[in-house]
Amino acid sequence: MYGQLTSDQPSMTLGEKIIQLNWLLVLLICAIAGVGFAMLYSAANGNMDPWASRQMIRFGMGMVALFVAALIDIRIWMRLAYPMYGGAMLLLVAVEVMGEIGMGAQRWINLGIIQLQPSELMKIAMVLALARYFHGPTLEAVGRPTRLIIPLALVLMPVALVLKQPDLGTALMLMMVGGAVFFCVGVRLWKFAVIIAGGLGAIPVIWQFLHEYQRERILTFITPERDPLGAGYHILQSKIALGSGGLFGKGFLNGTQAHLNFLPERQTDFIFTMLAEEFGLVGGLTLLVLYTLVLIYGTVIGLRSRNHFGRILALGLTTNLFLYVFINVAMVMGLLPVVGVPLPLISYGGTAMLTVMFGFGLIISVYVHRDTRISRRGVEDF
Repeated sequence: MYGQLTSDQPSMTLGEKIIQLNWLLVLLICAIAGVGFAMLYSAANGNMDPWASRQMIRFGMGMVALFVAALIDIRIWMRLAYPMYGGAMLLLVAVEVMGEIGMGAQRWINLGIIQLQPSELMKIAMVLALARYFHGPTLEAVGRPTRLIIPLALVLMPVALVLKQPDLGTALMLMMVGGAVFFCVGVRLWKFAVIIAGGLGAIPVIWQFLHEYQRERILTFITPERDPLGAGYHILQSKIALGSGGLFGKGFLNGTQAHLNFLPERQTDFIFTMLAEEFGLVGGLTLLVLYTLVLIYGTVIGLRSRNHFGRILALGLTTNLFLYVFINVAMVMGLLPVVGVPLPLISYGGTAMLTVMFGFGLIISVYVHRDTRISRRGVEDF
């Protein structure tokens, strides 16, 4: 029955769980966040306000969320998976009714103390729901196309709502994370090929439904020089800043592209560009190495989990983090269109910071409860 531990793995006390926390992973998270504080301090021309001080407060709140999530029994998270997904869906619907409009999109709900972005919450809730669903079926059952209808709906419903905001970057992330979870649970590759072929065939239809600015972003990605002072300005300035940093950079607080306001959105989308300008190739690679270590930790934690729910959850959330980093870095380098995906723990933002930290907490919870065995039947006895 669900929630029953093996006879050689009794329930841990709170003190034992605290000792079991993956403190090296927590240290890596703090190191990456420290880089973010420094870059936000630099983005404000050597001032803690308005970004660095607020980001520190949010990180502190995020650490609380991380430890709470890490210490809660993983079986409770399994039980809460569907309610949390339902809550995130309601918030996405609420965006359509009472959402705040900013930068041409309706993505936020104003709660007074914070601008809540439900699409960020959905990135975590969707992985929880998919992990809960795929914990039950056997590998043979997953191979049946009919068993994939529900998980496909769990992915496509929020994607449709996020596209309506519109937020193409987050919608693509949700689809890719969902695809990664499907791959992890053993969905046959030919099914991915069919979906990809169908997606490619639908490109002409999708193009007709894209907003004008989204079309401009794609065309600008292909040839940014077509409008150097308009749609192509962001990416051209980003490339100039990246190149001007050289091997070791211009020095902390000495980035000319950023501090002379040539680089737009330097505190959010293009913060990696500012880091590379001030600390050069060495600084950029150092940050990527820190991210890589975190991704390795997340992957190993997922593979070591003895319960299927924890394995899927850790691997799905690690994939989500990888996509954050990959899309943002590739975007500022001109390898992908500009889609507004933040760099985790570095870019300024409230909801993204809290959800990323909560996701880390869930990964660490999988680590703490890695030897907890959960049957594939129900949740009746917990």
